Amino acid sequence: MASKKLDLRRFAFPCVFIAVLAAMAAAVLLPRETATAQIDDKPAVVDASLPLIKGASGLPIPRFVSLKAGKANVRIGPSTKHQVVWVYSRKGLPVEVVAEFEHWRRIRDSDGEEGWVYHSLLSGERTALIAPWRKGTRISLMDAPAATGEPVVSIEAGVLGTVTDCNGQWCQFSTSGFSGWISQELLWGIYPNEKLS
Repeated sequence: MASKKLDLRRFAFPCVFIAVLAAMAAAVLLPRETATAQIDDKPAVVDASLPLIKGASGLPIPRFVSLKAGKANVRIGPSTKHQVVWVYSRKGLPVEVVAEFEHWRRIRDSDGEEGWVYHSLLSGERTALIAPWRKGTRISLMDAPAATGEPVVSIEAGVLGTVTDCNGQWCQFSTSGFSGWISQELLWGIYPNEKLS
């Protein structure tokens, strides 16, 4: 019986190819660390008094925006060739732009998840979520921008609303026909010390 020599070079390319595919799948599917630190279950955010860098659009990074559309595909990379990893279906949801590439924006949501969306799916309208890190609790909107104000209504944590005015400590928040003032630190979608008018 003649002995056959095994040519290992034949197997090199398929093995390398499989290893690269496995690494790519792991990068997409495995949980990853995000840049959002957690302190007392509240996502840490950038202080508005710090200097900001400008993105390709000329706008500051990071910055908060909201979803313009009722449906927004979130992709793993900045092009339509990249896979859609999830779909947002909540118009007005606040998201934080953390990077830009041409007409694409890398966004982060209140859960710390990140992905890429096309710029036309975003709006400059400022919205916020009431303390999404305090699920199951209720928070009062006040009649004045002070802790000594009278409660107007009690709203469940996680409620989405529009922000029209912030003095760096308190914000005017409106949702479902109710409006009042809320401590700025209880909103996700507004930076600490940020002022809006």
